[in-house]
Amino acid sequence: MTGTVTNFLAVGRAVRTAAPHDLLGRVRAALAEYYEASEVNLLMADYALTVLQPVTALPHTAEPLPLSSTPEGRAFGSQAPHEQHVAQDGSVDVHLPVTVRGDRLGILSVRLPPHRSTDDTIEELTELAEVLGHEIVVASRDTDLYLQARRASRLTLAAEMQWQLLPARACRREEYAIGAQLEPAYAIYGDNFDWSTSAETLTLMVTNGMGEGIQASLLTNLAVNALRNARRAGIDIADQAALADQAVYAQHRGAEYVSTLLLSLELATGRGRVVDAGSPQLWRQRDKRVERVDFEAQLPLGMFDETAYVAQDFRALPGDRLIFVSDGVYAAVSAAGEAYGERALARAIQGASLLPAAAVPRAVLQELSSYRDADADDDAMVLCLDWFGRGTPRN
Repeated sequence: MTGTVTNFLAVGRAVRTAAPHDLLGRVRAALAEYYEASEVNLLMADYALTVLQPVTALPHTAEPLPLSSTPEGRAFGSQAPHEQHVAQDGSVDVHLPVTVRGDRLGILSVRLPPHRSTDDTIEELTELAEVLGHEIVVASRDTDLYLQARRASRLTLAAEMQWQLLPARACRREEYAIGAQLEPAYAIYGDNFDWSTSAETLTLMVTNGMGEGIQASLLTNLAVNALRNARRAGIDIADQAALADQAVYAQHRGAEYVSTLLLSLELATGRGRVVDAGSPQLWRQRDKRVERVDFEAQLPLGMFDETAYVAQDFRALPGDRLIFVSDGVYAAVSAAGEAYGERALARAIQGASLLPAAAVPRAVLQELSSYRDADADDDAMVLCLDWFGRGTPRN
């Protein structure tokens, strides 16, 4: 046991002391030395969540792996180690989720000799993959390597701005799990989401800036940062909306505005407050029933000067699934001009019932993509919040 602990600590130390661009190189060397690994690869989930992109030196030439039909993809989807026996020499490839607080970054694949493929080793490697994930997040402040590896194609400038504005694509705590996704992932422009948690509250916001391309992205950036600035000053969500409204109006004088839905929940009780300022919708799945949750509609941010906003009461119960969608989802039209509609959206949400929160947005957007016009010029956002409540037993 002492030897395995020593091995674990040695590899962990190697990861934490590696240069930002050399995490994989140090991991490879350490795993070879302490676990007899003959091959180690790091794969990053791309922006569209369709493939796993190998981290290689630029230019990236290694072939991506599909998420839907590979052992690596199964490990990513299940968020559990997946073993794959290599026939020629009896070695075992172990595919390990690289995940940080629920945010699924990718997969670490390690090839081990048969005698090292034990339960204890796989448990240690699973923890080391998590350590690596944390270091990738920190290293990304100083290197573009891991962000570049996520790209199956080039991002538009507007999409670059929007992805850099996001907190993550998923988050998990005792009381909740969040997953979110934007589409088209490589050309998003106006839709966005944000969240922040403290010891007592969770605050969520979804935004939809009007317009297209850079103009929509700049508008959304202004609104999101104004909302963050107010939130970080300790102001309640009604006043957050009011201050962001003033910031957007001061810049655009009502010519451009941002539709926003703000939600603040007490972690201990599930009681919360909502400000509905525009087009994003909230849907709730409680038990087997899926329904839209209506609020009193208020003006989008920046439409008029000094708009006063009022927060409305809301309550989430343990087991609730809350789905936030932009108008690019519920107002999508087919090539024949038929609206997607509430019934189709409810079916898509119901169809994703068995998936974890992190996988729900992609599933709903995939269902939408089979319906909407391929030439549609609106972007789409889905955010899923699974509410467990504090102290509630979960399966």
